[in-house]
Parts: sequence; C-alpha cells; structure tokens
Amino acid sequence: MKKNMNESFVTRLVEKDERADGRKFDQFREIKIETDVIKTAEGSARVKMGKTEVIVGVKMSVGEPYPDIPDECVLSVNAELSPISSPEFEPGPPTEEGIEIARVIDRGIRESKCIEVEKLCIEPNKKVWMVNVDLHVLDFDGNLIDAGGLAAIAALLTTNIPKLDEDKVLYDEVDRKLEIKDIPIPITTTKISEKLLLDPNLDEEDAAEARITITSTKEGNLCSIQKGGLGYFTKEEIEKAADLSILKGKELRQLLGV
Repeated sequence: MKKNMNESFVTRLVEKDERADGRKFDQFREIKIETDVIKTAEGSARVKMGKTEVIVGVKMSVGEPYPDIPDECVLSVNAELSPISSPEFEPGPPTEEGIEIARVIDRGIRESKCIEVEKLCIEPNKKVWMVNVDLHVLDFDGNLIDAGGLAAIAALLTTNIPKLDEDKVLYDEVDRKLEIKDIPIPITTTKISEKLLLDPNLDEEDAAEARITITSTKEGNLCSIQKGGLGYFTKEEIEKAADLSILKGKELRQLLGV
C-alpha cells in the first residue's frame, strides 16, 4: 500500500532514530490525569496524553447475572468514538476500532482480577451489581487504548458503590468504595521500519506496520496481549514489548499515586 506524505515523513524520521516531536522511542507524551470529573457518575476520570484526550465514567446499577456466572457482577466496557473528536470517526453504530479498544481495556480489567467480582454479588442467580465503564473520546491524536485504559482504571479507583434499599439504588448515598485489588495498565508498542515506538501519535499510527498492546499488573505479571495491524513481531520484539509494558506500567501507576 502506498504511503501518504505524512506517513513517508514519519518513516524516514524513524529510520534516522528520530520522532517529529523530539521524543525518544520509549517516551510517552505529557500525561495529565483528573478524577471525579462527572458528578452524576459513581466514578470518573479524564486523561490527556499529548493531544489525545479521553473521559471515562463508571455507572453502577443492579441487574441479573449471566447464567454461567450466577455469583459474579456484570462488567461492561464501551468506547464511543465521536465525530466531534476527529474527522476520522463517523456517527452510527460502534466501529471495529471502538469495539477493539473496549475489548482490550475490558480484558485487562478482567484478567488482572482487579475487581473482586464475587463481592459484588447481591443474591446469586438473581441480583448482582453491574459495573458499566463508558469511554468517550474528546480529542484524538493516537494511542486511544493506552489513554483509555489509564482513564478506566483511574475512574474505577474513584468509584463508590451506592446504597441499596431492597431493589432501589440510592444514588445520592454511598455504601462503600469499590475495592480495587490490582492496577492493570495497557502499554501499546508500535512497529515502524523495524523500530519499536511507544505512545504513537496519529501520524505514527498511520505509518505503523503493526502494534501490540500488553497489559501488566502491579506485580509485573502480563494479563492480556492484543496484536493489531498487518505486520509482524519477532519473538525478540515481543519480549522487548513485554519488558516495556512492565517498565512503563510502573511509571504510569506512579502518576495514579498507587
């Protein structure tokens, strides 16, 4: 596939071990985290990663469990890619990109066991808490998975569980904090001209041959991996991406204060 002018420019820079914004290959853009930004949500956070900006709200409700896991809460992660945030996004049903972002973030939360799902069971087979994590993109300049994953865990860390009066949820009263046992952080490694880069901006994403997102826990264990793009990663490159995920995951947890 023929590359456009921006992609070719990015590729030439990378081949010279350079990036347009002067960052090192393993360096993130400036990250800002703000919590409790949605007063009507039980938990919320806004993350700015360079020019990419996302907001996540967590809503708690009560519903029926899935039949195969009758004593566990229902976790749902959704991502909305609004046309307001980028001309690349169109109105309508969820796109493949939006579904993938939500699934990667969802998998990291589930597989890290950061939420003790059994503790959110109210009555087995009948009633459980439903944890709805909704991600909205406010401004898009690449790396939505990492920005969204960071915002999701930041929002969960602030989440309160409302009081329950029989079947009625009292949203104006707090029962307890949502207990978070781990801090999964997704780190996406992008491959351009045989070089590995972290936190790609939009031009770098467009020039990328492949990407791999690896989510690590606070103990340095890997809990999920997702590969994207048509290109490939060697075994050595995957190992390097895993090491970067663990290292940068620690750095991002420090920004969360955990």
